[in-house]
Amino acid sequence: MVLYKRKPVALVSRPPHLQDDQEVWKRFSCELTGHSGLTFFDALQSEIDASGEVDDAFPDALKGPILRKVQFSTISRIDHLVDHVYEVILPFFEPFRSFTDIHQEFKYDFFPGENILVILDDGNRSPGLLREKTKFPELLRPDGSVERSAYARYTVSLNTPSNKEFVVEANRLIRDRKTFTKQRLRSFLKKTIDHESWIGAPWCVKSKIAQEYQINSDIPPHLTYEHQMAQRKANLMLKKNDFDGHVLNFSPGLPQLKPKGQKSKRGGQDLARLSEEYQRALAANPDFSKIPQAMQQQQIEHLLKGPNGVNGFHPIAAKGVPKQPPQPPPPKYPIEDLELAPVREKAPRPAVKFLSVDLPMPHSFPEEPASGILMHSVGPLLETWDTLNVYCEVFQLDSFTFDDYIEALQLTHDTYHCQLLVEIHCAVLKKLVNDVNDKNGQVQFSLPESNLPGSEDSSLADTGSMPSPTPEPEIKPSGRTTRSSLAKSEAAELKAAEAAGHLPSMENKVHRAAEMVQSTRAYDWKMRLRKRDFKDGAWVYIIVGLLYQLSHDPRRKRSCDEVLNELAPSDREATVETAISQYTLIDINTRVRILQILCMLSMETKAIRLYMEECSNNMTEFRKERLEMQRKRRGAMEDLQALVEERKALQPRSRTASPVPELEGLNDSKLLNGTEDEMEVDNDEVTAMDTEDEEPHQGRSLRRANDRAAQRKKRAEEERLRKERAQAEKAKKPSKQEKQLEKIGKKIEEAKDQIKEYEEEILVLESDLRESDCPRTRVLGKDRFWNRYYWFERNAMPYAGLPDSSTAFTGYANGCLWVQGPDDMERQGFIELCASENAQYYNAFRMSVPERKIIEEGETHVFNARQWGYYDEPDDLDKLIGWLDNHGTREVKLRKELQAQRNNISKYMVQRKEFLDSSEDKKLENGEPPARMSTRTKTYLDPATTRRCFAWSNHTAEREIGHIHSEQKHPVNNRKQAKSGKRAAEDDVRQTRTTNRQGKPLTRQGIRYTF
Repeated sequence: MVLYKRKPVALVSRPPHLQDDQEVWKRFSCELTGHSGLTFFDALQSEIDASGEVDDAFPDALKGPILRKVQFSTISRIDHLVDHVYEVILPFFEPFRSFTDIHQEFKYDFFPGENILVILDDGNRSPGLLREKTKFPELLRPDGSVERSAYARYTVSLNTPSNKEFVVEANRLIRDRKTFTKQRLRSFLKKTIDHESWIGAPWCVKSKIAQEYQINSDIPPHLTYEHQMAQRKANLMLKKNDFDGHVLNFSPGLPQLKPKGQKSKRGGQDLARLSEEYQRALAANPDFSKIPQAMQQQQIEHLLKGPNGVNGFHPIAAKGVPKQPPQPPPPKYPIEDLELAPVREKAPRPAVKFLSVDLPMPHSFPEEPASGILMHSVGPLLETWDTLNVYCEVFQLDSFTFDDYIEALQLTHDTYHCQLLVEIHCAVLKKLVNDVNDKNGQVQFSLPESNLPGSEDSSLADTGSMPSPTPEPEIKPSGRTTRSSLAKSEAAELKAAEAAGHLPSMENKVHRAAEMVQSTRAYDWKMRLRKRDFKDGAWVYIIVGLLYQLSHDPRRKRSCDEVLNELAPSDREATVETAISQYTLIDINTRVRILQILCMLSMETKAIRLYMEECSNNMTEFRKERLEMQRKRRGAMEDLQALVEERKALQPRSRTASPVPELEGLNDSKLLNGTEDEMEVDNDEVTAMDTEDEEPHQGRSLRRANDRAAQRKKRAEEERLRKERAQAEKAKKPSKQEKQLEKIGKKIEEAKDQIKEYEEEILVLESDLRESDCPRTRVLGKDRFWNRYYWFERNAMPYAGLPDSSTAFTGYANGCLWVQGPDDMERQGFIELCASENAQYYNAFRMSVPERKIIEEGETHVFNARQWGYYDEPDDLDKLIGWLDNHGTREVKLRKELQAQRNNISKYMVQRKEFLDSSEDKKLENGEPPARMSTRTKTYLDPATTRRCFAWSNHTAEREIGHIHSEQKHPVNNRKQAKSGKRAAEDDVRQTRTTNRQGKPLTRQGIRYTF
């Protein structure tokens, strides 16, 4: 704050007599540096520069402890306060002092994060970083003597390439004298604290800094100005020496002076008079009555009592008067969220939206059209979408939006024509079992044994061995082999298997998956999967076979049987065609359950584990690169600071702020202009005189008068031109100092550009770190009722999906902030309390925790971890941040995370809304469904005009393997492999073309020909 006459500058209104062209000069001073004789703006700039230097130079680890120690200190002078902090609180440590002296005086203390010097065993000093501090309290014997003094131990990391850590005591630590000096401490205190101008005013940390370091700014009542003034008046009234001719002496060791002829009466009368005077003082100053009664009584007793009681008499203790309990200390925030008192006037939490049709609140109905999604499926839906997008590089899939994912799973018509739906299943299935040419089609996860005859053992499946099938006796029908005879033979085989106990009986049968697998055992689901036979929906049969074998695991039996009951119902034939047709009839909840099982199995595969290890190694390298970039940035900042100091030293110092009154309003340019004006006036006068001479007049004229006038005019013109040329030359040729300043200015700009490049590189590395963090989904935080908040784009994926994805034009991936209810253990332990704890909480806040949840969360709630809601509006996000209380332990962290991610979350919420609105507008513009065009095999309906999910295509698989997952590998022509040289190069060039010579798009056959 700029000072004027050692006091803060107070802005005043403009004086009425001040003119617009009148300059006002005052002498201001800088509060931090103490420089005086400056203009207001020079002093302000000096404070800004000094403030930055103080922040950079002063150790960060000492700022908080020092500010807490000087808060509300009543030491009047800043110099004394600096000495108190420097010499008593935080001085430099003298090596090998005894611990008793250290902790008795509380002079030597160190704090985590501080750069210190460590005294090694050989006596050398090595720089290090203090990481942890452990305090051990004082131990007392039963008789009250000290058994062990209090002490502290510190974990220190040396600044060496090995980064060794030691646990040392305080006598092995020294603070560097160069980093903590009295001058720096004084500058830091003058920057961070201030006090009012009245005598006895306490030092207070500035409000902005107090909030940063979480320092209480409420001034204690006994340090306020009103209390000090009231106490001073009371002291003046009590110090009066004349009470009806009596002289009171509160100092028992000095003789008592009394007026002659008067006898002092001691006893209770003096006490009564003092009490009356004290009451008069209270009546004169009503503000003094605001002091608590206990504090008033304490001050009265302190003023009226001497070492030997009142006027030499010892007071008599009152009997039966209860002693007032001490007031509890104020809480240190943050504290447990539910221990904070509820604010009844505060607005409730913004309403949460729900994706499901069954809402958690009773008697509530969804506002949006029914989606068919049940609440228990929302969690698996988010889980599978996140897994497929995080590991899309492993699955060789393009990233896709959450809305397209839901739309694809809801399809009931053209199910197998939706590439997104088909590619998801096929891509995950391919990671479960290797290709037939890759380790003989080894199964990549643990598979339970099957009880079907002729099935492979799980151990054999895990090792990847291909057992040779044992020949089984076949029932040969008599006569010709017809369809009816084959059906009879298959029925006989199934009946024999059922009799042997390999198949469930008809009474216990819930589905016909066993019969479906048994009927195709010669070409079972494993063989289909090894050969990548997914055409015409065959991948559904592979899922049936996989789920049936997983159903032999007791942990998975229930979920697998429920899915198989819909894919292979007991009232349909046990054929592959039945499973394919049944998949088009099942709802989104069953499809999500299938994908959840497949994704959980894929987490056991070697490909996923290797990808996780690779990401972990990449994160280690990214961290190293980020540290290196941060080190370079710090070095560039130091170089920039040195250049700024060098430029400041070369710049000419400002002139005196108060100029001489005679030269006020003048400067060099005005003086120069004034000289030229005077010369022009002289020339005009000469010209006027010459003109008058030229006029005819009476009398005798001088000879050659016109020539002399012309010469004078010519000389004046030449002098003017010479001065103008001199000024131009002076402007063209800068001085040596100006050249140095210009050179330093260019270096400063280059340093700034270099720092900007480092900062951009650091941001890129942080983004790479975020996208490589794939082992788990990170939660943003929890609120007071233990609800979890997720933003799935936060880690392991780009904010808007892969930039080369087929749906990258959407501009978002999920675009919602998701809210999950509390876990069962959290709900039972913190919300649904026992009877005694619930009664105690009700007595404290006049409501129970569930009642508080209903009131403060508003109209929408989630009650357990299987219930999910979401926010998709930036306004709701801002309201949510405002609803959170930063005095709670959980919500202060959640609020911090939401504020840090607020811009990104709001940005993609807006992009999602804009994209969905534009899609709806396109549907409305189309009006009627598009016209159908007939082909040779089916009636074609362009789905891209009605469904967004049909716009997705798997470009990643096409780039990496040459075809999408649902298609088999194209056969290779050996004749083409034998081509050489020029023809092969022409084929490569031709394959890279997207159109032929006529501009038409190429087909898979069209790339073979030359157009």
